Amino acid sequence: MPSKRSPADRAAELRREIARHDTLYYDGRPEISDAEYDKLFRELVEIESAHPELVHPSSPTQRVGAPRPEGRGFETVAHSVPMLSIDSLFTGEEVAEFEKRIVRFLGLPSGDDLVWVVEPKFDGVSASLTYESGVFVRGLTRGDGVKGEDITQNLRTVRNIPLVLDSSKRKPPRLLEVRGEVLIHRAKFERFNAERVKQGLEPFANPRNTVSGALRRNDPAEVARYPLEFYPWAAPRIEGETFETQVEVSSALKDWGLRDAGYSRCVKGIAAAIEYHDELEAKRLDVPFEIDGVVAKLDAFALRDRLGSTSRSTRWQYAHKFAALEASSTLRAIETMVGNSGRLTPRAHVDPVEVGGITVRHATLHNADYVASLGLKVGDRVFLRRAGDVIPQIMGVAKAAQGKAPRGWDASVPEELLDANAPAALGDANPNVQAGVAWQWSEIYAMPERCPACNAKAVQEGKYWRCPNAACPPQVIGRTLVLAGGGAFEIDGLGEKQIAQLFDARLLESAADLFHLDRDPSAKERLIELERWGEKSVDNLFGELEAHRRILFARFLVSLAIPDVGPATARLFAQHFTSLELLREASIEELQHIDGVGPEVATRLAEWFADAVNRRFVERLLAGGVEIVYPKHDAASGAFAGKTVVFTGTLESLGRAEAKQIVEDQGGKVASSVSAKTNYLVVGGKPGSKAKKAAELGVTVLLEPEFLKQIGRD
Repeated sequence: MPSKRSPADRAAELRREIARHDTLYYDGRPEISDAEYDKLFRELVEIESAHPELVHPSSPTQRVGAPRPEGRGFETVAHSVPMLSIDSLFTGEEVAEFEKRIVRFLGLPSGDDLVWVVEPKFDGVSASLTYESGVFVRGLTRGDGVKGEDITQNLRTVRNIPLVLDSSKRKPPRLLEVRGEVLIHRAKFERFNAERVKQGLEPFANPRNTVSGALRRNDPAEVARYPLEFYPWAAPRIEGETFETQVEVSSALKDWGLRDAGYSRCVKGIAAAIEYHDELEAKRLDVPFEIDGVVAKLDAFALRDRLGSTSRSTRWQYAHKFAALEASSTLRAIETMVGNSGRLTPRAHVDPVEVGGITVRHATLHNADYVASLGLKVGDRVFLRRAGDVIPQIMGVAKAAQGKAPRGWDASVPEELLDANAPAALGDANPNVQAGVAWQWSEIYAMPERCPACNAKAVQEGKYWRCPNAACPPQVIGRTLVLAGGGAFEIDGLGEKQIAQLFDARLLESAADLFHLDRDPSAKERLIELERWGEKSVDNLFGELEAHRRILFARFLVSLAIPDVGPATARLFAQHFTSLELLREASIEELQHIDGVGPEVATRLAEWFADAVNRRFVERLLAGGVEIVYPKHDAASGAFAGKTVVFTGTLESLGRAEAKQIVEDQGGKVASSVSAKTNYLVVGGKPGSKAKKAAELGVTVLLEPEFLKQIGRD
């Protein structure tokens, strides 16, 4: 019988009880049946319905919010602390080398005393939760690491995410940001799929993709049906309490009701971290969640602070991946893909096969030399693996194609490889296959002499082939995808199909024309005439274009789709050049002066800007109202503000990487070679030719004690 206490007291008691049973359920120690749990929940619903003044956002009855309007995307929000990547390592030797770099950086005699926290690398979807005064207020996806999508309402439906932090053991902080992985238990996934099949629905392929799709649904009530769970692995922001180690933070998170999955361990020395990896890999199928490796992170925050991070990843942790799972299938065909830079790349089509929970139909083949080295022929039975458990690759031939083609072989060419404009159909004995495809039994793949998309004569560049025609349709569409993508202008709602429509309708001739669409009086009417384009979707696109015309310099450089210039390299250029004009007029030697930029990247960038077509492309973008936002280069603070520093020789007091970080933190730039623009050459033991060149150019030379005095470490 329900308690005769006041409704307010009983509601508070029920909230506490339901939260406790949620925790027990996800710990695998349920004390009551589902029916008993539902009875408690219904009682709370009845009390809150009768007394609306008792309803609180933290109540378990409020986990499910109202659905989002159809067609509206999630709001993009900047992460207060970027969600950087983790370096992936695949062998014990690579892990040992990672530790050596840390030891050198920190100036330690060995890494034997380094303490590591090791835990499974879950194959789920990363998310960030923010609590203010103990109340859950925001949940974001990782996104591109700089910005994520606000999926707060969907994350509220995950039952083991506390809406209010537990304060019974430890007072919650003023602000807490906790990051972790959203997962589905393997057994619960199987039961969920079985229920779908009963309802006449298609089963989902694997837990990870199911989680990703669930979190992007517009209706939280639908998300609540998925058996999602959240397990934390970091807390980058805690205001109101100070911690010195990851172990201390994990203990606090547990006290607040954010429990990990129970597999983490604290070990001393890299050998113990490798041993943990090997032990977990041996029983990976016994872990109830999908995992693809181990994450190891230094326990001490003081060491993490010294190590810092690069533009894309942290230096104090790594992911040691498991050996890829393998399968075999029949090689049905090899097509030639055209990349956005014009590179021609072979791609394998295989009979559908499950590899590590993913249905694989295509596999990468890298280049023609790689295909030849494997000795592949169409019809071979081949070994497949998911590299890093992600990208499918063909690793070798299990059984070669021999004799005559099996009956019906010619009629089994994958439909996507047929020429849509030709009259032949799948049942024909000799289907009309697209150009650049090897599909006949026992056929050996050869790189086509002409681009399969535009028929331009292909040119060889080392072991690669490239289509030189900048107007080649796949290249133009690919570059437009890059420009509109997450690392560049972030134009929501523009995918490959929509972009192809715009080019087919001659609304675009180049990616730069995108920012002229909303300024063309006739464009809206022409867009509405296209399939699946309505007035609302056109207005949304025009709104996106107007809202994203201002762009950070690094993102602008990414949008240009310059070969080998990704987000990390673009940030290096943006940090060293105060304007686009200075960058595009820089010589190859000046570009190589940037630490982290090699001769190949420097040459590609210089050649790209030297091309008149590319210069016109940039001018067309700017003419469309694009405004570049340059980073503020503060030349007024820091011992090396506005100065360029080069290191040579071995420093005794600190590692080279740490010294570089200190210079950058104090407003300076670190270059790899001495030039007339170098301000200081810091000389350690056994200096090389740089010291002689510095003397010739009159560059100020700092011995190690002088450098230490400059940075305040004398």
